[in-house]
Amino acid sequence: MKNKILAMLVAFGMVGSVSAIEINENLSINGFIDGSVSQTDNDTSGKTATYGPDEVEVDFLFNVGSVSGELHIDDADSAGASGLDIEQAHFTYSLENGISITVGRYGSALGLEREDPSGLYSYSRAYGSSDFNLGNIDQGSVEGVALSYAAEAWSIGVSIENTSGSDLGTPAGADDADFEVSLTYTGMENLALGGGFHSENDGTERDHWNINATYVVGKALVGAEYTEMSPNTGSDRDAFLLLVDYDVSDKLGVVVRYSSYDSATGAAADNDVDTITIAPNYAITESLGAILEYSSTDNDTAGQDQDTIALELTYTF
Repeated sequence: MKNKILAMLVAFGMVGSVSAIEINENLSINGFIDGSVSQTDNDTSGKTATYGPDEVEVDFLFNVGSVSGELHIDDADSAGASGLDIEQAHFTYSLENGISITVGRYGSALGLEREDPSGLYSYSRAYGSSDFNLGNIDQGSVEGVALSYAAEAWSIGVSIENTSGSDLGTPAGADDADFEVSLTYTGMENLALGGGFHSENDGTERDHWNINATYVVGKALVGAEYTEMSPNTGSDRDAFLLLVDYDVSDKLGVVVRYSSYDSATGAAADNDVDTITIAPNYAITESLGAILEYSSTDNDTAGQDQDTIALELTYTF
């Protein structure tokens, strides 16, 4: 359960890394290798299968006095194309009064499932839409300046940012600055609360409200999340998830998750996509873990119901 609490704190930005290989007093390295084999049976398109490596990432963590930095280099194949990419590259200047300033490329502080595969409890993510998968996974990393304040039981962050690679201003192809406000609270034992507001102004303007929580009780971790997205055109849409991760033993656990989101596609005005996921997970070694997942999705759009079974292996270092 200790590792789950650490993973929970990573998800809420309270610690920078669960583990790392120390090179010297100023440099540490961690990362992961993630691969899977999966098969999806869709009512309309039939069966499709994928296999092979999904993502490889190496993170360099720097620390010199009051300045720390991170460089995340990865090769992700989730979008059907691979190639080395700088996922994050930023430095943080920390003051003694709990205030810190971060400059560079980084991910969102919102969302319960914004972590890389090594920080998730299941193979799949709860929502099959990038409108609700916040963080640096589907929305992409951002470039900007973030100001944060951390106290003993809570923290607040404000980020002025833009999608990586885009410009500010009024010329064609440019956009106005985005911003994000995030809050976390860990003042109650085994409870972590998080949430905030994110505004995008990239031509398809949309605002996100997110609130999430995790609570450890006995051998179980219980999590919940609600997200609302308001676009500049069209109606508001929302998504939520409920999950339980139960430790059968020190090595074996089982995750059960129910999630739902409005895809805004199909004939219905409100097109709900509901998924039930069961995912046993097993720690083969301290560094190598396996997840066997079955997910069943009920889509309001006719002919789009589907079942997925997958086996994922993740090696962390």
